[in-house]
Amino acid sequence: MSALKRPHRPLALAAAWLATRSLMLWLLAHDGLAALGRGGVSREVEHLYFHWYGVLSQGAFPVGDRLWQYPPGAGPVLLAPALLPTLTYFTAFVTLTLLADAGITYALTRAGRRPGRSLGGAALWTCGLPLLLHIPLARYDVQATAFAVISLLTLSRSTRACGAFAALGALVKVWPALTLIGIPRGRTTREVWASAVITAVALLALLTAVFSDPFDFLHQQGGRGVQIESLGGTVLGFAHRAGWPGTVRYQYGALEFVGPYVSAVAAVSLALTVAAFGLLLLWRVRARRWTAATAYDAALAAVLLFTVTSRVISPQYMVWLLGLSAVCLTSRHTTQRPVAALIVAATAVSSVAYPGLYREVAHSTWTGCLLMLVRNGLLATAAGLSFARLWRSGLPMAMANTADRATSDKPPRNAHPIHAAFRTRH
Repeated sequence: MSALKRPHRPLALAAAWLATRSLMLWLLAHDGLAALGRGGVSREVEHLYFHWYGVLSQGAFPVGDRLWQYPPGAGPVLLAPALLPTLTYFTAFVTLTLLADAGITYALTRAGRRPGRSLGGAALWTCGLPLLLHIPLARYDVQATAFAVISLLTLSRSTRACGAFAALGALVKVWPALTLIGIPRGRTTREVWASAVITAVALLALLTAVFSDPFDFLHQQGGRGVQIESLGGTVLGFAHRAGWPGTVRYQYGALEFVGPYVSAVAAVSLALTVAAFGLLLLWRVRARRWTAATAYDAALAAVLLFTVTSRVISPQYMVWLLGLSAVCLTSRHTTQRPVAALIVAATAVSSVAYPGLYREVAHSTWTGCLLMLVRNGLLATAAGLSFARLWRSGLPMAMANTADRATSDKPPRNAHPIHAAFRTRH
């Protein structure tokens, strides 16, 4: 009976994708509603991206623009709407974002239909992304996520493609480079990184030849403060309730705290990021076991750690985490199922904070502070759990037997196949 249902699962996913994306488009069309931010979500594409499009069309990257904080690969993405000249810039951008979204869904579905794989990843992406309402359609994070997802899913078939897609993603928004942290040691690592470096150097050379000032974005990074939605921002929000005299100011494209001790909080965030990188390197050195899902699990753990310790945790960052969680769930060997559940919960809370109750967050009301405490608490818990499960999965077999019996997501070898299917499906 279950065999008869399998061919219909991709059709059900396709139907769910069409229904949820139609809802997201409806929300985008009604972005002017008070509950949806009064047009604040779509304004970034309509005004800021379109402004950058005009600058890039002249063969130059924005210079001295405090809002331009993106690596050179972002230029071609923001210029891509020109490929649809019959549409307005905004409509073309949204159309291309939906195509990237569809590409991710297709890649996850195709990977999930392979022997020993699961469609859980495609289901999570299809049903999880709409929790962010229409935000993913008005940012280019879906495109960056597409490079990371495809990079990981091509690892088992082509190390060159894996490295190339990771490099393209890194040049678009930096973080996809972290997806390579869990590549198996030895020849695979050398081939993947060689491909990534060659691709990055070739594309950078091309962009440098075509555009002027491709590295001006580096000048805008050092002055960034602590965004109100970050973990440090949550601490400062509660401090404000307790009498701290700091204020919130719009700068560097986000609402950030300014005032006493903000620089110290930013320094702590940076130190935590460095510590997270050290933990990941230590795991890589100490790990002795690799499964078919280790590269996926390590990518999610790495991006989670860097997201939680960042001075900026914008709502669209959840797109990255949903994409990597979906990749993990394509494998039945993943250790990250409970982590994915926490990320989905954090995503739902994020859309309540922005755009729904963003004024509360910006004014550090008790509602806004508690909302950020819940969202960032879920993310911090997910990051700690993700790394802990990744660490245990890499231990030598003799040391991991006890932990495996307590935390393994795989059914016992003699489990009934129906039980195994149930555990995989859920």
